[in-house]
Amino acid sequence: MQKNKSVRTKLFLTLVITVIIIIVSLIVLNNVVLGSFYLYSKRKDLLKVYDSINNYYNSENSEIDIDLELEKVSIKNNFDILIKNEEYVIYSSDKNFPSRMGNKNIPMDMVNKDKIIYSKDKVIIQKSFDNRNGLNYIMLSTTLDNGYTLDIRVAIASIEESVKVSNNFLCIIGILTIIISGIIVSVISKKFTNPILELSVIAKNISKLDFSHKYRITDVDDEINELGKSINIMSDTMEKVIKQLQDSNIELEKDIEEKSKIDEMRKQFISDVSHELKTPIALIQGYAEGLIENVNTDDGNRKFYAEVILDESNKMDILVKQLLELMKLEYGKRKFNNARFDIVEVEKEVIRKSRVMLEEKNVKVEFKAENSIFVFADTFYIEQVVTNYLTNAIKHVKDINERKRICVENILDKKNNKVRINVFNTGETISEENKNRIWNRFYKIDESRNRNDGGTGIGLSLVKAIMNNYNNKFGVENKKDGVQFYFELDLDK
Repeated sequence: MQKNKSVRTKLFLTLVITVIIIIVSLIVLNNVVLGSFYLYSKRKDLLKVYDSINNYYNSENSEIDIDLELEKVSIKNNFDILIKNEEYVIYSSDKNFPSRMGNKNIPMDMVNKDKIIYSKDKVIIQKSFDNRNGLNYIMLSTTLDNGYTLDIRVAIASIEESVKVSNNFLCIIGILTIIISGIIVSVISKKFTNPILELSVIAKNISKLDFSHKYRITDVDDEINELGKSINIMSDTMEKVIKQLQDSNIELEKDIEEKSKIDEMRKQFISDVSHELKTPIALIQGYAEGLIENVNTDDGNRKFYAEVILDESNKMDILVKQLLELMKLEYGKRKFNNARFDIVEVEKEVIRKSRVMLEEKNVKVEFKAENSIFVFADTFYIEQVVTNYLTNAIKHVKDINERKRICVENILDKKNNKVRINVFNTGETISEENKNRIWNRFYKIDESRNRNDGGTGIGLSLVKAIMNNYNNKFGVENKKDGVQFYFELDLDK
């Protein structure tokens, strides 16, 4: 906030301007009104003294010392008093007070009417100027009831000096007022501006969607405190609304991503199925047409045709199921029922189920494992991984240096709380180029064996999808005289 725009500065400037206006107004009133008021006040005093002096001379009390009383009146009111008759001066408070010319009052038609302040009956009050001392006076001239002439005057120079002194005093008061009130305003306004500045900062933070700052509510019951409460309520409400919007947005993004995944999965599934089912469908169609057209009337040939159709149908069924399972794994649509189980028992069971294939290949499995190794995973899917690795090893095992061997080995890594399962078979190694490709669906190194080995070409793709869901390592390594596939599992804690 800029200095010249702050509330504190505005309050101070407003106060300064107000004080200046008041002081100027008082000075103007002093110059214009004070003089007139002074003349009015002195006129009343002159008339009052006149009445008192007239009463002294009319009084029958012989004990009154008139000269003493006149002296008291003169001193008290700072008046010059002159009383005389036609022959001599009766009383004069100032020996330099000039006597009036003649023994009679000045006729009204000879008086300078521009200088007359008051005129009633035989009393005239007017302004006068004394050439000897150069002072202006207000002078009352009249005739007492006993025939004496009375002149009373008072200098008006003091009123001019009073106006100057008053104006100077007002200026000093004004400056002191500005300084003192400035300090007071600075202290008091700070109590108002600091909460306002705090509210301003909170409002800016809210505009940036930062709702961590709250106004500190005090015990003072005022408008600023109420505003702070309202802003806190608004902040909490906006935070809840923004959080709801963010949650809704996240849910919407998830829904969009989910829809995109489902759409991608559908497209991929259709593409894979349409690609892989061409051959079995063509075979089924060909042999079915042969049966319909009685190409072979021999019962043995018709049975062979029917067996081919059944075999291809079974392969299609397995392929579609595996594709669906692979899609669900790859797109995160499959939930795992993780539990504690013994991986050694699973491996033994897989080897037992593969006994027929092992006998056909005339090979035995070397099993290197401890009595029990407990892991935490989904038994069904881990069994699939072991089965795929072992089946793949059986299909590709060969005699190397007059040795045909398959080995299943478990290696514990207690430091990382892992167990590594290795499945080795003697045979041809895999080129570096094909090490990555073999994990893709339907990819086979030896294309001539596509329809004879009984596989669908997505076994290793299933392994990849399962292990990616567990974020565990897997892969293939070329070893001396053969190939070793591996994967890791988390040990049960």
